[in-house]
Amino acid sequence: MNSKAKFLDSVLLSQSSALHNLQHYRTIIAKVRLKWVKNRSLDHIIDVQTDIKAASLIKDAIVRSPTGYLTSKSLADSQKLLGLTVPTMRFMRRYPTLFEEYPHPKYPSLPCFKLAPLGKIMQDREIKVFEECEDDIVERLCRLLMMTRNKMLPFQSLHPLKWDLGLPDDFDRILIRKYPDHFCVVKETNGLNCLKLVQWREEYSVSMLQKMNEKSTGGSIDGNNDISSYREFKRGKSALEFPMSFPRGYGAQKKVKAWMDEFHKLPYISPYEDSRGIDPNSELMEKRVVGVLHELLGLTIYKKTKRNYMRCMREELNLPHKFTRIFTRYPGIFYLSLKCKTTTVALREGYRRGRLVDPHPLARHRDKLHYVMRTGLIYRNKATDMMMHNLDNLVDKGVEENAGEEEEESDEEEEVEVSDEYFDSDED
Repeated sequence: MNSKAKFLDSVLLSQSSALHNLQHYRTIIAKVRLKWVKNRSLDHIIDVQTDIKAASLIKDAIVRSPTGYLTSKSLADSQKLLGLTVPTMRFMRRYPTLFEEYPHPKYPSLPCFKLAPLGKIMQDREIKVFEECEDDIVERLCRLLMMTRNKMLPFQSLHPLKWDLGLPDDFDRILIRKYPDHFCVVKETNGLNCLKLVQWREEYSVSMLQKMNEKSTGGSIDGNNDISSYREFKRGKSALEFPMSFPRGYGAQKKVKAWMDEFHKLPYISPYEDSRGIDPNSELMEKRVVGVLHELLGLTIYKKTKRNYMRCMREELNLPHKFTRIFTRYPGIFYLSLKCKTTTVALREGYRRGRLVDPHPLARHRDKLHYVMRTGLIYRNKATDMMMHNLDNLVDKGVEENAGEEEEESDEEEEVEVSDEYFDSDED
């Protein structure tokens, strides 16, 4: 038996050995309540990425258009859909390096927008990034489907997640045609078209947390470490622990430390295991929900997504009705942001000092896109001449300078009193 198999066996055995202690954990875990703490650094990241996402979605819409442009009339009702706090046309006029405005060829009073020369270059480079990361994209999509009850999701739930998961705009056509042994389209009884996993992929069934634990124990290098880890599991002294990064002051509190110690002793249920036999009101199910949300956010490019996108998959992921309370209940794992008139959930471990810990190639490309946007905002029409002939060097230098500025920003936090009912509301 190889080291990875030993490690997974030890995880499964540790889960069964701790089941008899669940009642004891219930009385300790249920008492702790923490206030929501506002993190200005993560809020700033979410604010910036909202603009990058809006620009990317508009760019994709222009590319999809048969005419190669969008009219002001077609953009009239898009502000809320794009998550913008300003009208869409005003937003597009901010970035002349991406979008070029000109009068309609037939109706001169009707403004139109097409991709500017730099916008076309960035679009071509994005296509190359998608091609280079295609294996990763397929794995990411398979993992998401593997976490669901019936190994399928409605397209209406998947499409809002395209940008967060790093899927190409035309993934629903290209990937299905190219990977018929992975994906197929089926129709649910309610008439919705769904993307279905053709067959279970055992190689993808190890969660992000299990991989992290395997690395920390050296399981992939030395099998003896796996045996040692297994012994610790049996003694109840070790478990698969979620990385914690509490708001300032919380981590040192005795009640919080005791709570987390007991929480981590609960068996870890992989998000890829069938959970329908678990008591929905048990602490075991609560830890399983934490694991599912942790894995789902880990699959995203920026380790974050909108709360409502998760709600759309609640039934398929076997999550309780008020699962969003988990985000404020475990602030060492998740951060809940209220920026940009919506609610965004981020994985704290994904960020350090205002930057992604392990940026995906697509995230690096989007950083460059943001620099092109910022340069256009500052220098307007001069920006194209400045960047066109030396784009790579200027963009790489600008991205590094911007990253240095973000690291220097303080990770300021502010404690805020907000009720659970506020975070449970359906308004985003």
